[in-house]
Amino acid sequence: MKKIVLAVIAASALAATAAPALAAPWQSINQRQANLDRRIDQGVRNHSLTRAEAYRLRSEFRQIARLEARYRATHGLQAWERRDLDRRFNILSAKIRYERNDRDHRGYRH
Repeated sequence: MKKIVLAVIAASALAATAAPALAAPWQSINQRQANLDRRIDQGVRNHSLTRAEAYRLRSEFRQIARLEARYRATHGLQAWERRDLDRRFNILSAKIRYERNDRDHRGYRH
């Protein structure tokens, strides 16, 4: 009897932790855009991004937003288009992470 109770408790604990873990990585396109924009803004505010870096990152951000609008305008967003946007967002996210941590702001004076 104890083995059955322990198995049920273990299975319920596993299910409770697995559901949020599976749901967490996916974000809507709007959430991803807001998150990337927020990270660029934070980098500018805390001086981990230079003005030139922020300008380049925002330019790339706008290009992806225009591409998304083009995808949606023709026939809605199809699976391959979503994968393409996700890939582009991943690349931009990596660039933001790199630029925020490259220590170009060391010479900044208040």
